Amino acid sequence: MSFSLRPATVDDAEDLVRLHLACHEEAYARHLPAEWFAMRRATAAERVAHWRDDTVPLPTVAYDDGGLVGMAKAGPARYAEAPAETELYMIYTLARVHGTGVGQALLDAELGDRAAFLWVLEDNPRARAFYARNGFVPDGTRQLLPADWHSLPEICLVRGARG
Repeated sequence: MSFSLRPATVDDAEDLVRLHLACHEEAYARHLPAEWFAMRRATAAERVAHWRDDTVPLPTVAYDDGGLVGMAKAGPARYAEAPAETELYMIYTLARVHGTGVGQALLDAELGDRAAFLWVLEDNPRARAFYARNGFVPDGTRQLLPADWHSLPEICLVRGARG
């Protein structure tokens, strides 16, 4: 499979929202009710506006001949007690590109060899295996997502600098 990476632009806003929703549906359908996804579709315009805000840092995107197939974003840790200075805020790929190297390319583009941490659903074996292959280990921290995410449990994964 052939794909490329590039920084997203505000012109990608609608495609980013569609990609994000599709990835959520593929990854979290067994965790969240159909009504949750319906609500996300109904409020898509708000998220499009978010990505068009020129003060919002945009993700790195992966694309192929069919359009966007993945996205990732990392940056400074969002809380003071963080286990590393860099936080992976998100990484999503469509199921049709799992195992093709898209996720790895996005992770490498956003983190390089830096020490980093992230939050992942506790019950997400595919993502946890991907992160483990990339040196991330649980640090013992667990929290519940907000009620609008049905209080799903997530855990913190951390890795040291590589290389």
